Amino acid sequence: MKLTIDPKSRTLTVDRDGEVERLQLYSPGAFAILSQHWLKVAWSQKHFYTFTWLGRPIIQLPEDLIRVQEVVYQLRPDVIVETGIAHGGSLVFYASLCSLMGHGKVVGVDLEIRPHNRKALDEHPLRPFISLVEGSSTDPAIVSQVQAMIGPDDLVLVVLDSNHTYAHVAAELRAYAPLVTPGSYLIVQDGLMRDLADVPRGKPSWSTDNPARAAEEFVAEHPEFVLQTPAWQFNESYLQEGVTQWPSGWLLRREPEAT
Repeated sequence: MKLTIDPKSRTLTVDRDGEVERLQLYSPGAFAILSQHWLKVAWSQKHFYTFTWLGRPIIQLPEDLIRVQEVVYQLRPDVIVETGIAHGGSLVFYASLCSLMGHGKVVGVDLEIRPHNRKALDEHPLRPFISLVEGSSTDPAIVSQVQAMIGPDDLVLVVLDSNHTYAHVAAELRAYAPLVTPGSYLIVQDGLMRDLADVPRGKPSWSTDNPARAAEEFVAEHPEFVLQTPAWQFNESYLQEGVTQWPSGWLLRREPEAT
């Protein structure tokens, strides 16, 4: 694909192997195409590794954080389960929402919680809202340990952000989907990998070995879930779709049909 931006004529020309499309530069269509390529360049430059939340590194696209905040505030989950802890920034982010709402707790799961990260989390003011579980997120014993932290009437939201291979995410989906409350979400992060196969630091195998594929196949086999990006709570823009690292990432568990 070749993109030609002409600010003078206010056009974006898209050449897809000889098939040429010309768009108004300042249009939703041009925004979508340029945003997709911006995401690829931003990822290659590790732009997402430049943010912190309340003192902890958080490797996320800020727009995704704002969107998930909207959902957390709307649902007010009793428990947010996140696989993949890293520096703990996302755990602290969710914990801060629980603290502000005066409701909820966060359970973080990671294969290895490095001592300096554990120490930083143990000393963080929001630690009372966070429970840490160390071990493989797909180990049945670990899944059972997480399940034991959830009450029978708790509203649960699950976020998968650990090993991003297709096989691991598929296994996590099978393990954690039963924990998700109907009407709530199972969020599969970093599906953007499928678009990074040709980017510096990317791998050709990512075109198929990625979280988005795992999510799409899971939904196809589990009709109780549907891929459904939450509606924006506020929109006075010209846009209907945002910029995200999580394509095919929002799995809504359907409410059971009335009998």
